[in-house]
Amino acid sequence: MLKSKKQQAVALIILLVSLTAIRMWAGPEAPKQEFEIQKVDEQVVLYTLYRGSYEKAGAAIGKLFALAGQKGIRPAGNAYFTYLNNPELVSNKHWLTEIRLPVNKEALKLAGSLGEFTDIKKLPAMKTATAIKPKGTTNAGELLSILYAWIFKNGFTPVDAHSERFLENVTSGDYAQMKTRIIIPVRKIEKSKKPTK
Repeated sequence: MLKSKKQQAVALIILLVSLTAIRMWAGPEAPKQEFEIQKVDEQVVLYTLYRGSYEKAGAAIGKLFALAGQKGIRPAGNAYFTYLNNPELVSNKHWLTEIRLPVNKEALKLAGSLGEFTDIKKLPAMKTATAIKPKGTTNAGELLSILYAWIFKNGFTPVDAHSERFLENVTSGDYAQMKTRIIIPVRKIEKSKKPTK
C-alpha cells in the first residue's frame, strides 16, 4: 500500500510502458488528433539516466524525488520521460530513459554535484510539436508515427528525442487511463535558395 501522495505520484509515473514502441494502437484506428507547434520556455530540470524496462523505473523515480527533498529542490512542474533509444531495436534491458523533473532555477547551483548519472541542467527555449495521448490508449506508438509525419509535412524536422508528460493524476494506476502530452523538439526546415547563374 502506498503511504503518501508522493509515492502514489511516483507509482503513476512508472507506468510509462511501451511509449516509443511503434506498434499497433489499442483499437482499429487512432482517434483524430489536433497537432500543434508550441514554444517551450527555458527550463531547469533535475534528471537521472535510467536503463531498463519502463515498468521497472519506479526505484529511479523514487530516488529522484527523494533527492529533490533532501537537497531542498522545489519541483516546478510534472515529471516526464525522455526516450533516448528505440525499444524496437534493443532489448528492454538496454532501453535508455532520461527521467526529468522541472525544478526551480536556484537548483542550478547544485549542477555537477549530484552524481555520475543524476544532475541538474538548463534546457534552452525551443519549439516543439505536440499531441495529446487520450484516455483509453494503451500504446502511443501509432500516434507518435502520425505526429512525426505531420512534423515533416508542415516543414519542420525533429532535433531531439521525444518526451511524454503526464497531464493529470490518475489514481487507478492504469496507463491506458492516463492523459499525457507527447512532445518532440523541432526546428523549421530552411528552404534552400536556388543558385544564381
